[in-house]
Formats: sequence, C-alpha cells, structure tokens
Amino acid sequence: QVQLVESGGGEVQPGGSLRLSCVVFGGIFRVAGMGWYRRAPGKQRELVATITGPGGTTTVYADSVKGRFTISRDNAKNTVYLQMNSLKPEDTAVYYCNRYPREFDSWGQGTQVTVSS
Repeated sequence: QVQLVESGGGEVQPGGSLRLSCVVFGGIFRVAGMGWYRRAPGKQRELVATITGPGGTTTVYADSVKGRFTISRDNAKNTVYLQMNSLKPEDTAVYYCNRYPREFDSWGQGTQVTVSS
C-alpha cells in the first residue's frame, strides 16, 4: 500500500516562497514519474508540475506557474519537492503529490498553501 505524505505548506505574503515536500512510502519511487497537483477552493484539481525520465531529467510546468515553481526529487529519500517562489494569491490551494501519469488510487492529505497580504 502506497502512502503519500505532503508537508511544507503555510501562509505567506504575495512574493514569498515555500518549499513543499512529499515522501512516498511503498511503491517503486525510483522509476515512477511524479507530479504535484493542487485544488483551489471551488475549482477542480490542477496538475502543476511533473518530473519524469531517468534521474528526473524531464520537468513540465503548468503555464500558471512556469518560471516560478521548480519540481525536483531525491530518490535516496523517496521524496519529491516543489520550490515555489514569487507566490501569488491565486496559488492558494491544497497541494498534493502523486505518481504521474498513472496516479496511485490513494492520495495523501495534502498541504495547505495560503498566499495573502
């Protein structure tokens, strides 16, 4: 049974930064593509960033976060990260990680990110 545990969220002012972490327990992390997703209040879940390929060499970002967010991974720690800079109020959401492109059935609890002045 795979377990996803996200952390690192919080409340920041516009322009601030946060670094999210997601630890994957179980599964075959090293060969799995991973993604960060978010769900804002009243909106559908959105794919924010993905990391795939041997050693995480291929990263893709949603247009809304391109140039501000960076996804990375540490296979030794079964962890994927999302560095978020220049945060905007519209980045406010609960952030989740999951396998990409084929998601695990179970999701973690997510981590809340609130960007507000």
